[in-house]
Amino acid sequence: MKATQDPTTEVQVTPADLLRMAALYLRRHGWHQGTYYCTDVPADYPTPPACAVGAIGIACAGHRVNHFSDLNPDDRHAYLDAIAVLTDYLDDHYPIHLFDDDGNYLDDHTSPYSWNDDPLCTAEHVITALEGAAQEWDRLHHQGGENR
Repeated sequence: MKATQDPTTEVQVTPADLLRMAALYLRRHGWHQGTYYCTDVPADYPTPPACAVGAIGIACAGHRVNHFSDLNPDDRHAYLDAIAVLTDYLDDHYPIHLFDDDGNYLDDHTSPYSWNDDPLCTAEHVITALEGAAQEWDRLHHQGGENR
């Protein structure tokens, strides 16, 4: 690199980073069930209590995200990756499978939406799962401080 060139400053945000940011968001601003964001605050309130997926959206975009299609393509990819990591973690540690009336699986994976809204779920469960999923992603993708 020549002395006149600016060094690259772009940092790759991993799913683990987004999951940790979402957990921190929930610790600071509160957790919510039923919708992405608490409806008891005005729609323009910048930091509403959020569900797990809503908090991932805010961690990714820096503002409310009502649907992943609202994100730019780069953020959309990161958002969906973080949700996939959380889903895999939930399958291993907090499995909830939905069944139809005949006892057949409706979904083979634990939905972070349904799990977040389960009446037995608490803010601490959600925060712990987000942090656990981040640790699991790091364990599987880092070796000697580098991405695998």
